[in-house]
Amino acid sequence: MGERILEKLRGKLGEENFQKLVAIENPPLHEFIWKYVELCKPDEVFICDGSAEDIRCIREQAIASREEKKLAIEGHTVHFDGYYDQARDRKNTKFLLSGGAKLGLSALGKGQCFGETDREEGLKEIHSILKDIMQGHRLYVLFFCLGPTNSEFFIPCVQLTDSSYVAHSENLLYRQGYEGFRRLGKSAKFFKFVHSEGELEDGVSKNVEKRRIYIDLQDETVYSANTQYGGNTLGLKKLAMRLAIKRASEEGWLTEHMFLVGVHGPAGKVTYFTGAFPSLCGKTSTSMMKGETIVGDDIAYLKEKGGKVRGVNVEKGMFGIIQGVNSKDDPILWKTLHSPGEIIFSNVLITDNGGVYWIGKDGEVPKRGINHSGEWTPGKKDAQGNEITSSHKNARFTISMDLLENMDPKLDDSKGVEVGGIIYGGRDSETWAPVEESFDWEHGVVTKAASLESEATAAVLGREGAREFNPMANLDFLSIPLAKYVENHLKFGSKLKSSPSIFSVNYFLKGRDGKFLNDRIDKVVWLKWMALRSREEVGAIRRPTGLVPKYGDLKKLFKEVLGKEYSKGDYVKQFTLRVPGHLAKIDRIIEIYKTKVPGAPKAVFKTLEEQRQRLVEARKKHGDYIAPDKFPTVAS
Repeated sequence: MGERILEKLRGKLGEENFQKLVAIENPPLHEFIWKYVELCKPDEVFICDGSAEDIRCIREQAIASREEKKLAIEGHTVHFDGYYDQARDRKNTKFLLSGGAKLGLSALGKGQCFGETDREEGLKEIHSILKDIMQGHRLYVLFFCLGPTNSEFFIPCVQLTDSSYVAHSENLLYRQGYEGFRRLGKSAKFFKFVHSEGELEDGVSKNVEKRRIYIDLQDETVYSANTQYGGNTLGLKKLAMRLAIKRASEEGWLTEHMFLVGVHGPAGKVTYFTGAFPSLCGKTSTSMMKGETIVGDDIAYLKEKGGKVRGVNVEKGMFGIIQGVNSKDDPILWKTLHSPGEIIFSNVLITDNGGVYWIGKDGEVPKRGINHSGEWTPGKKDAQGNEITSSHKNARFTISMDLLENMDPKLDDSKGVEVGGIIYGGRDSETWAPVEESFDWEHGVVTKAASLESEATAAVLGREGAREFNPMANLDFLSIPLAKYVENHLKFGSKLKSSPSIFSVNYFLKGRDGKFLNDRIDKVVWLKWMALRSREEVGAIRRPTGLVPKYGDLKKLFKEVLGKEYSKGDYVKQFTLRVPGHLAKIDRIIEIYKTKVPGAPKAVFKTLEEQRQRLVEARKKHGDYIAPDKFPTVAS
């Protein structure tokens, strides 16, 4: 069978592309490629071997095919998705599950978890949609790796796509994997991705009503059709993350929705932190803090090595939301986006001089331009009477991280970096302190990670203060039941000889007057304090919910890091223990795990009940609101 498939491939690929493919000795790979060449019927097939020449050809084809257009600054291009193809299609994105299996995530009430469908029926439907879909198109076959090459973190991936924009984007975002496939040969256990933009009209996907994104967990394959938007088509990003969460669960490691940054201290000391934050809670700003270095901004693999946690950035690039990026708050990113280099902007406004504008950019809104709706002027409305903004709210930029001046030198370290601390952040106006350390791994997993909530904002959802339960800031991306996911974290910690500290941060605490108790820039101080704690260089105050900074340590850091005074009054307001809020939170979280998470680990209830008892005892002694000096200090 293998020889017959190779002969068929030779006839379709041509000799040059055929030789690139057969250099990889992996019959299942050859069978997979032939299956979709035969089904989708592309006019031609291009095998990318990761060489500079092949990558250049794809970049040039993105311009020639008009999927991208050159901009004024050298290396910059713009891509537009269809007007109704601007975001993740949650309705038509589904897990394919066999035997009546259920993940049980939709009961958690977030309304954003993907649906599920019978695997056999789903495969039948997606294959009927893919039949002959690439006629008139070129199929690109690309090889990538998730995680550094020549590393135990490395997961090989093969991407099939007929979009030069998707191929170009993934060449920026991911490490080339062709040589890794050649090295592994028949032993490669790879993720598979099949994408077609479908029939095009005016350069964008026409048949969006037939848009489908299906995730086959059993065969580790993602299918995507009739869409160009990156969140639906860049398979190696959040779609691959779901495959990796399941594989990690089976193999005893963790796939997390986390940044990975190096925090720099005295004498050249660098402490690496991972961090998970729900949307609009400060994840990007924390990962791009001035003076620190970034390993990754979005997804991390964590493994135990020698009793410690080591982590890698799955990617080598960024596919980031551009709305709100400005010169004051994002100086490093701002500089990158205005310098020559290979950057793809998507769904922004093109100005008359070949520049770009996005919502929240410095300066006035242009009087005219071209965006995803065509010719644009202020006040333009769509067919439904909705005003069309200058750029789409989900407009993006795609870059390779080597364009960033703060890229960490260990980005591609095959061993990963040793993780000194794990941060969980949420939007909480009433309860959580600006920064707090857990007592130990189990306490941190339960009370910081598995209990993570974030308040909605009125501007986004019209219900300010409503709390969304989002454990590990990863609920949207889970491909296993939540009970299993939490249990995996607890078991992972039990293997560690020296576990990283687990912290919570909250940049949104408010006083009784409704005003925020912190400046936006204060987060750098909390980050520096966490680094000191991780290296056991400062002590802390032990209260019922965890360990918080001593005033003297913060006063010193505010002066050294920000050059400003930090008053005792501000400290007391920020770190007063708000007992009623903590007790109410425990009640909410226990109710969720009791009623909506079948098989929840017993450690969840035990740890939360112990915390409740500590809070009740503290309230008996000191009342509902307890200043930090009422609690004992602990040494470093």
